[in-house]
Amino acid sequence: MAGEIIAKRPVEERIKDHQEIYTDLDDKVIQKNAGECMQCGVPFCMSQCPLGNFIPDYNDLVSHNQWKKALEALLSRNNFPEFTGRLCPALCEDACVKSLSGKGNSNRLTELAIIEKGFEMDWVKSCPSEFKTNFKVAVIGSGPAGLTAAQQLARVGHKVTVFEKDEELGGLLARGIPDYKLDKNIIERRLNQLREEGIEFKTGVNVGVDLPVEILMEKYDAICLAGGSSVPRDLEVSGREFKGVHFAMDFLTQQNRINAGEDIPKDERLDAKGKKVLIIGGGDTGADCVGVSLRQGAEEVYQIELMPKPPEERTDYMPWPYWPQILRINSAHEEGGKREWSIMTKCFSGEKGQVKKAHFSKLEWSEPDKNGKRTMQEIPGSDFELEVDLVLFAMGFLHPERSELLNKLGVNLCQNGNVDTDSKHMTNVKGVFASGDMHTGQSLVCKAIADAREMADQVDKYLHKQSASKTNF
Repeated sequence: MAGEIIAKRPVEERIKDHQEIYTDLDDKVIQKNAGECMQCGVPFCMSQCPLGNFIPDYNDLVSHNQWKKALEALLSRNNFPEFTGRLCPALCEDACVKSLSGKGNSNRLTELAIIEKGFEMDWVKSCPSEFKTNFKVAVIGSGPAGLTAAQQLARVGHKVTVFEKDEELGGLLARGIPDYKLDKNIIERRLNQLREEGIEFKTGVNVGVDLPVEILMEKYDAICLAGGSSVPRDLEVSGREFKGVHFAMDFLTQQNRINAGEDIPKDERLDAKGKKVLIIGGGDTGADCVGVSLRQGAEEVYQIELMPKPPEERTDYMPWPYWPQILRINSAHEEGGKREWSIMTKCFSGEKGQVKKAHFSKLEWSEPDKNGKRTMQEIPGSDFELEVDLVLFAMGFLHPERSELLNKLGVNLCQNGNVDTDSKHMTNVKGVFASGDMHTGQSLVCKAIADAREMADQVDKYLHKQSASKTNF
């Protein structure tokens, strides 16, 4: 992965607030970095970017101080670079030719610099369609997939309404991503543009409950399902019922609500201040919990993972240019906390209904077989325990919520619980499409945007085909 080309705020400063961690982007530093992209002969970065961003093109333009043209190249494939520039793990950087002998080019921060300069210079304009169709499209969900689909469809002339069951727009971007990674003013800035493009937003509407599915299907010519994979993976062990044991997303969401000025009753607060916090799950959500816990003033923070510690470099099982499962250091890990791998949680114990201890055993993993799979076994006599006051489950998500919307629409689900579609993103119900995490399972923001762009294209083709059929008839 590429090295950082811009500085972060000092740890001792940034853990005292929830402001974004990076300092200002320096044009000269960004341009120097972008210029280094031009040293490779055959670029492999684009092959690993889910959006197919024109990475060499925008790097070349930036290196020659042609920021506005770089912005045009970037926006031609990516609706929201301000989100991916902050949140994407940058699969392209590990596919960079430079990564064969060191660190790949820092494309993510170049991307971020381009879009932020675009907003600064007022180059990012709303693009309402001059041509209006008579078609109405309902988009369910206002996360990255929903917002992308809405923008793409509105820009080709369709009347788009986005329904969000929460009172706040943005889905995972607004609710689950800590403010220090994505300031919520960034989301509102983009929402204002979407409103100018004619998109209507309706919040606090749980489709299937507040709005009957029958009315939705009667009123709209196409429906786009773009909700998230929102059912978290649980851990059914003894003591799971104790107070102080929560899902990570409840913890992260609540802090964002507090940051936004919402008053949370004291008895409902999930507060890490002065507590020993255990986070189960070694991914980005777990790392987000580390960062927020430290900002709340936790006494101790432990992050444990069932799987073995990843290698620090590529192995034969993860050849270049593919994304390698190597050890990655999140900004939160720079701030504190202790990480452990190959740990199995066996149970929790407590007093008067409150969790007090977590009990574990250490695991031994086999070497990967020819398919890269490992097997595990407990190490005899390795049991140990930790005193804990707050436990957060950050083990990923299983599938979309089995909501009234999906039930009443009658859409088929895959074996893994996601919404099933054909190659054109249409479900078994005519005119009902799906994209994003609801369609693919829990994934990356960049993949959600890419999937929604594909779906929007298919929805547009479907609507025009329906129109042509009626005309011919």
